[in-house]
Amino acid sequence: MAEVGRARVCDPGELLPEGFWAAVAVWLERPQVANKRLCGARLEARRRATLPRAEPRHLRRDAVPDQDWGAALSGPQDGPAPGQEYPEGDHGPRPSAGPEQELGAALCGPQEGTGPGQASVEGHPGPGPGLGPEGGTACRRHEDTQRQQGNGQRKAAAAPLLAERPGPPCRAGGGEENDPAAELDSLWDRFSQSLVSGSTEMLSFLTSSGAGSQSEAPHELDLVLRTVIPKKSPHCLVTAPRREIVVQDVPSGTVTFLPLEEDDEGNLEVKMSLVYQIQLRPSQAEWFISVLIFCPEKWHSDGVVHPRPAWLGGELLGRLARWCVASRKSEFPSTLSLVSIERYSVLYQELKEKYRDMVKVWPEVTDPEKFVYEDVAIATYLLHPGRGIDVRRRKIWDMYGPHTQLEEDAIAPSDRTLFPDVDWLIGNHSDELTPWIPVLAARSSYRCRFFVLPCCFFDFVGRYHRRQSRKTQYREYLDFVREVGQACGFLVQEDCLRIPSTKRVCLIGKARLYPPASEASVDQRRIQYIHSRRGLSGGEPPCPALQAAACDAAHPDRDRALGTGAQDDLGDLVPEHGPEAQAGGSWVPGFHPREKVERVRNCAALPRDFTERVVLQVASLLLGGEKPKPGSPREGTQKAWNGGGSLALAEVAQQLDSATLHRLKRECGGLQTLLRNSHQVFEVLDGRVRIRDWRQELQRKKHSAAMQGPSSEAFKTRACWFFMHHPDGCVLPSASCPFAHGPQELRPPRPLKKRQAP
Repeated sequence: MAEVGRARVCDPGELLPEGFWAAVAVWLERPQVANKRLCGARLEARRRATLPRAEPRHLRRDAVPDQDWGAALSGPQDGPAPGQEYPEGDHGPRPSAGPEQELGAALCGPQEGTGPGQASVEGHPGPGPGLGPEGGTACRRHEDTQRQQGNGQRKAAAAPLLAERPGPPCRAGGGEENDPAAELDSLWDRFSQSLVSGSTEMLSFLTSSGAGSQSEAPHELDLVLRTVIPKKSPHCLVTAPRREIVVQDVPSGTVTFLPLEEDDEGNLEVKMSLVYQIQLRPSQAEWFISVLIFCPEKWHSDGVVHPRPAWLGGELLGRLARWCVASRKSEFPSTLSLVSIERYSVLYQELKEKYRDMVKVWPEVTDPEKFVYEDVAIATYLLHPGRGIDVRRRKIWDMYGPHTQLEEDAIAPSDRTLFPDVDWLIGNHSDELTPWIPVLAARSSYRCRFFVLPCCFFDFVGRYHRRQSRKTQYREYLDFVREVGQACGFLVQEDCLRIPSTKRVCLIGKARLYPPASEASVDQRRIQYIHSRRGLSGGEPPCPALQAAACDAAHPDRDRALGTGAQDDLGDLVPEHGPEAQAGGSWVPGFHPREKVERVRNCAALPRDFTERVVLQVASLLLGGEKPKPGSPREGTQKAWNGGGSLALAEVAQQLDSATLHRLKRECGGLQTLLRNSHQVFEVLDGRVRIRDWRQELQRKKHSAAMQGPSSEAFKTRACWFFMHHPDGCVLPSASCPFAHGPQELRPPRPLKKRQAP
């Protein structure tokens, strides 16, 4: 036995020892948070047991039920609080999943149950289906799926992750899978017998006591059977899942990991040379966390599932020490909680290799590294046959073949925008249509389900306005979309996608909470709910362009991810079958979809005379009232050059007339965008604006290399504003200024060289 690392933990918030078990739960349930070479882990079964003494087995038969496998590990509580009773088969609360969780939640299916070893999240029936790679509104037809399955065109690994239950866990050595609970029972039985028959050192290691010490009364252990799943990568030699038993001893403050491997006869046995343990020990006012290895001289690291001892005692130990005293709790469950992580990893790698070359010929203006692989991850989660609908055609569409069904259309909520022949409606960053996805799915048919990945915050009509300050705006909006789905009669569940985005929580409605015969009465409740939201979106709805302008500015690439499908503009409203029904079956007045032609709203399209007038007015304010003189060129004088002061943008806005402000508010970013666009004159930083001093600018490497010398393509291609307008002229001499001092110095701009695609 050897200690490979020890960390001192200060606990000013008195979060230990509960925080330790929360940190252990993160490593147990989400090992990929620390070990980036892992895809995740699957908890298959959980049991309670006692260490053996005279008898080889003390395994309780009334153990924790399988459906609790997704819960966090047991905390130090020994029983219920006064007046509290636990349900039959439950043995008390377990700590939460702990800090630094990846966002996530639960996606469970209605009609399907759980496979062997799988269990549903509390209150939900089980894992559910996925949608298509077409980021956007996708509609999967039953006949398409049946035709593909009938022709045998789809590989098993590429089957829809969400459309089917995750399936039974795979054994490391293959073969038919047994019941995980019974398998854990059998494994612990054989291991217990080996401890009694001669493995006294391992028994001592498990109890963290002297050799053979059994003075204390036996106490219960938590046993967990889990499968660790490596990433499917051509660069990793280890790709097969590995199983292990995790033994948690709460009173002793230890958790021991017992890796399993097959012997010559195909039976799983504990691999003693790879056993390690994590300990929590108090010492006066401090705590210590240690990592110990049972057999250091025989430890063999594969670099993936079984890391090097130095990594366990360094990287992992450091993370555990931080997690156990982090008081912040995540608002969301774990990532990919509703799909098979193993199948997800295989399919993700296949799609990543398939679309890798697209990064080299990306036709959009966005970062291909981010958006291609982000949409590959979304596609992996949602893969179905279907079609995508977007309000605007994207350049990337030309890169797909005729088999990809993409449509350019703007969908407004009405009787004409129902989809009775589909079984999934998908909203991928659907903006103003997001709250209407559940409504459209509910009204399309009883078998239609929905998936939505909210991005920007919209109500049924207009922007969504916060009503609670105790939650983040993102969490509050997710709760609102969940409430919409529930009002439409869905069992709404959450999951978190594994994508490089801060907004990666999706909501899925797969099961209905009412029988088909109750459709009429439930539809009336939907209508009442939508009517109740009127007036909560902040007054009159904005014009169509302004409604999406802020979202376009914040997420200009939201529709340009990997387009095995388009981003969606699936319509929004629920039909009103009453006196307020609009002509043509429109459901609610006031909704406006985004315009097909994306208008430029970065102040670049404003008239030049308007822009120049605002620039001169702001410059005058910064110069202390000394008004620039338009069209009066002058060289710098001998007196000190007036660099002006600094003003907050709010102070500048107060000095502008209402007509100017109104015009600027119609642009994305308003006054700030206009001033940022006037880069030669102003510097905007932290909400304040000042006159730019080009003496300082030329000292910065990026400007001196790009603009200072005559060899630069941009040198002297624009007139110097300071030479023309500043009361003291330009602070730089003509030879040093990158801008032209007079028309005689102007050079024609050189045409931009087109970048050739490799």
